[in-house]
Amino acid sequence: MTRYPSALLDKAVGEMAKLPGIGRKTALRLVLHLLRQDETQTDSLAQALMEARHEIKRCRCCHNISDDELCPICSNPQRDKKMICVVENVQDVMAVEATQQFKGLYHVLGGVISPMDGIGPNDLEIDSLVERVGEGGIDEVILALASTMEGDTTNFYITRRLAPMGVKVSMIARGISVGDELEYTDELTLGRSIVNRTPVN
Repeated sequence: MTRYPSALLDKAVGEMAKLPGIGRKTALRLVLHLLRQDETQTDSLAQALMEARHEIKRCRCCHNISDDELCPICSNPQRDKKMICVVENVQDVMAVEATQQFKGLYHVLGGVISPMDGIGPNDLEIDSLVERVGEGGIDEVILALASTMEGDTTNFYITRRLAPMGVKVSMIARGISVGDELEYTDELTLGRSIVNRTPVN
């Protein structure tokens, strides 16, 4: 037996409630809102989501999301190819870009090392980062991970992996509170943290 007068509504609410931060009450409100809209608007939303799911790619260089093999940042000749900013996820790329303080390239790890969650170095894009640096031409790697135990563990691991290559490794300044996620940090604070980054010993 469904919770609502329609089994189809119940199914739609159940699927919507699987989204992060969306409970069943909010899911119901969203689904009912969509049902009140013109069919073409709902179809347009569904089509956009399907296209995003099936057609968005991962940049073969930095692993950012992209419509093409190379993302617009990696393919931009104006970017400083000698600097790589290492971030946890795509949202962090957007957060750093919003500061307009960084003109280099990025490397998206896809997470951080977290033994409690069963995530080890091999589950992340760390090997591909080491390969990029190993190819030469990189002067500095900036570690821009969250100020958490997992972020610090990942920073330490990457620093050790890059140590034999002689590349400069720095971390964003700790103007960001311990435990804060990059994507929720205000642009001014994040921008200053990039500019005032500190070398990793």
